[in-house]
Amino acid sequence: MIREFKSNRILQGLLFTVLLVIFGSCNNQNAAGMSSDRHIVMDTTATKDTVEVIPVSLDTSLYNQKLLQMVHGQPTAKWPVKTEYPLAGALLPFNRIVAFYGNLYSKGMGVLGALPEDKMLDSLAREVRRWEEADSLTPVIPALHYVAVTAQPEPGKGNTYRLRMPFHQLDRVLELAKKMNALVFLDIQPGHSLLTSEIPALREYLKLPQVHLGIDPEYSMKDGSVPCKRVGTMDAAEVNYASEYLANLVKEYNLPPKILVVHRFTKGMVTGASDIVTRPEVQVVMHMDGFGGKAKKLSSYQLAVVSEPVQFAGFKLFYKNDKMEPGRPYIMRREEVLALNPVPVYIQYQ
Repeated sequence: MIREFKSNRILQGLLFTVLLVIFGSCNNQNAAGMSSDRHIVMDTTATKDTVEVIPVSLDTSLYNQKLLQMVHGQPTAKWPVKTEYPLAGALLPFNRIVAFYGNLYSKGMGVLGALPEDKMLDSLAREVRRWEEADSLTPVIPALHYVAVTAQPEPGKGNTYRLRMPFHQLDRVLELAKKMNALVFLDIQPGHSLLTSEIPALREYLKLPQVHLGIDPEYSMKDGSVPCKRVGTMDAAEVNYASEYLANLVKEYNLPPKILVVHRFTKGMVTGASDIVTRPEVQVVMHMDGFGGKAKKLSSYQLAVVSEPVQFAGFKLFYKNDKMEPGRPYIMRREEVLALNPVPVYIQYQ
């Protein structure tokens, strides 16, 4: 366990369940949604106070090769994005990450919490195999993308319009991930709170080598609006704060690079995107997470990710909310996603 609760865990778990039932999370759907060598995974040992990492060298030739594959061998002035090489142990673009998104307290927030734990892990393993079959050149790493801070429709304590999940739930997610050697992403929906308050609260987890970060501008309400009533926003300075915080952890604990996933399905969700700073210690994924039919998803991908390149691209698929169109009784297929340019290196299912 990372930390122990001072009060009774069972009672606290019940309290959080009641809170989520009463207030709900506004994350059941988008507030304004769209209707060389194989890379070596680092060997790590982590404790609460220290993280020891066995370093490996970065294969720059393979890195360049994978970047070219990401744009189907046709580089442009925008893609692939020209940045410094990442530190040794970087996961992208050597691998593709396939993640299940959600919250253990909510069946409506995503597949991670919608299924019994063992069934959820089995389903994720099947998706990983399918992606490996669809692109045999790219190893696939499973991940659990857990909403650790959920936006709320009620102000709650401190009028923050957000609810932090208890540490024992985060511990449980780490335990589940360990069963299949999966990564963990902790996601923040700030509500009326700030990343400068929410990210440090997760420090004990973020300093672990297998734990990464997601931030969701959709639920960052700068104008004082209630979350879920309209789409929120973050600016480049906030993204840079998150990236710098992670970079400092990488330096302090000698970690492999962290991954920062930034949700975005409209341009307004992230302002000043050209000012986002890339660093060798952090790999930034701009993640198109809107739902709808194929045409609308492709349009949003072009608008929110392709047209304003930062570093890497992500793409979300909704099992329930992606609109089934006439003649298409299925969500976008893996082959269709792999045909995108740039090809997403981070795939998320909700």
